Amino acid sequence: MSLNVRFLSAGLVHRAGSADTPTPSEPRLLASVILVWPDAVLLDMDGTLVETEPYWVAAEEALVAEHGGTWSSEHALNLVGNNLLDSGRYIREHAGVDLEPSEIVAELLDRVGVLMADDVPWRPGALDLLAALGQAGIPTALVTMSYARFVRPVLAQLPQDTFATVVTGDSVSQGKPHPEPYLAAARALRVDPTRCLAVEDSNTGARSAEAAGCTVLVVPNHVPVLPAPQRIFRDSLVGLDVADLAGLRA
Repeated sequence: MSLNVRFLSAGLVHRAGSADTPTPSEPRLLASVILVWPDAVLLDMDGTLVETEPYWVAAEEALVAEHGGTWSSEHALNLVGNNLLDSGRYIREHAGVDLEPSEIVAELLDRVGVLMADDVPWRPGALDLLAALGQAGIPTALVTMSYARFVRPVLAQLPQDTFATVVTGDSVSQGKPHPEPYLAAARALRVDPTRCLAVEDSNTGARSAEAAGCTVLVVPNHVPVLPAPQRIFRDSLVGLDVADLAGLRA
């Protein structure tokens, strides 16, 4: 593998071979040369970039109530990060909703879409991180279990080239915690998943990413996430910039 090197100095990112690459006469800059890691950043959406979980819970509660079933916070938390069809099966089994799992999913998508139609509730630091990754030229992928029709309004709020690829729950045969979503993202970006950083907020998502070989930056939100060798924890995305990423792995 060829060495891909960037130079970090005074808040600027310099690509190797560019006109502004430091020369041997610039020891201060050479001291800050690092091997690039990660080769790509793969980001979850719900609960990680966008605060949609309260909307999902409200939609679940309304749907279950309309069908005469019962729902609880414990049930809602059990669904965080799950493949939507798995969530539909869970609701059918545990809440007495007499619909097919695919029908339950369609109902939930419609309800949540209405709740967030007027404004995308970004998580703190999310937009700044995406902008910093774009400016640094680090490839990014969105890896979400939400369906494409739900993701489109979110993407519409971002610059068109924010994500080099998008993997949605309806584009894979096996959702999180299976590694397929993250493997699909790495394959589309033509990068080694073991050289990628995944950003997640749930155990389900973290399991998916680490099973694919990624290092996982966990920013817990609505559910506690257990420690594991491939997991790095941070309280928030606020203040996280490109210069911090290699340090996260170290």
